[in-house]
Amino acid sequence: MVKKAKVTLYLFFFLLLLSSCTGKIKQNAKRQQTVESLKTMLRTRALSTETRYAIINQIAKTLLVDGNFNNQVLFLTSWVEKHPDDPYNAYWLLMTANAYLENGATPIARYYFERIIRNYPDLVVQGKSVHFLCLQNLIKISTTSANRITYFNQLISQFPNNVNITELYYRLALEYEKEGNWTQALRTYALFLNRDDAQSIQIQGIPNAYITAKQLTDFAASSKDWTFATLDELVAAVKNAIVNYNWKALDRYRSKVNFFAMSWQQDATDENSQSSFSMGNYMRRKIHFENDLDESSTPTDAYLRTWGWSSYVNVWYLYFRKVNFPADMKAHGRWEWAGIYYGEKL
Repeated sequence: MVKKAKVTLYLFFFLLLLSSCTGKIKQNAKRQQTVESLKTMLRTRALSTETRYAIINQIAKTLLVDGNFNNQVLFLTSWVEKHPDDPYNAYWLLMTANAYLENGATPIARYYFERIIRNYPDLVVQGKSVHFLCLQNLIKISTTSANRITYFNQLISQFPNNVNITELYYRLALEYEKEGNWTQALRTYALFLNRDDAQSIQIQGIPNAYITAKQLTDFAASSKDWTFATLDELVAAVKNAIVNYNWKALDRYRSKVNFFAMSWQQDATDENSQSSFSMGNYMRRKIHFENDLDESSTPTDAYLRTWGWSSYVNVWYLYFRKVNFPADMKAHGRWEWAGIYYGEKL
């Protein structure tokens, strides 16, 4: 009896599977019949442009439902090739590009997105600009800053009302920076800073965009005459000024742009960390310093532990850094006293 029950159960699932497959076959056959009927209608010369658009669109969508990616692409590209005067060709190629993108063929998708922009006038379909959609996709899949620079500039110039210009200026400046085009980077950061919403904008993945851009442009515009050729020269000068209670020299050695004084928990880009006080306010007692730099120092960053500044916060770590600013090769690679960390290291 148990064996007979198992056979009956297997038979039940087999019939169920057969029924499901039969249903799918019937559905596929029905959709194929629909496609053939639509293609027959498409050969009618008396069709209006709008009717022809609706038929082609339905054929493409029906082929996609069946998972006929290759057939859909072949149908659309063949139509564009045979009907170069179709005003909706940009849209058919957009569908082609999206199909390749969804199937992981990114380089081919990029080819079609770029082909649309280069060779076809813009077209608004279902309330959306084809060129705008192409540019958005190209920015996402592009692998080079040079290409993204082109696409960002096209978005800004052609679709100023469709994008956040302030955010795009910042992202464009970053791409110029990656390319080493500092002249354009600084110009674009300046355009960003001049926007009314620059101080309040929140850019995903980029905290403190306004402060960062301002610090960069301010440094570019400064004399940078407080920098030293080597770290050893800078540290020796600072130590000598401390020993001689020469607070005026210390004020000269400090960076005149973006100098910070903050606790270890703070961020150097926080507005509250920016400081313009004079060292003379704190040199009323003997200041001590370690002979050697802190062991956490690196080839680009260095810390000198000092103490005796204040009964409130006695220990200060003077922070020195190597200037990383290829926009000015005279300053690039030199050293500056960039800030102060209050308290013992965490």
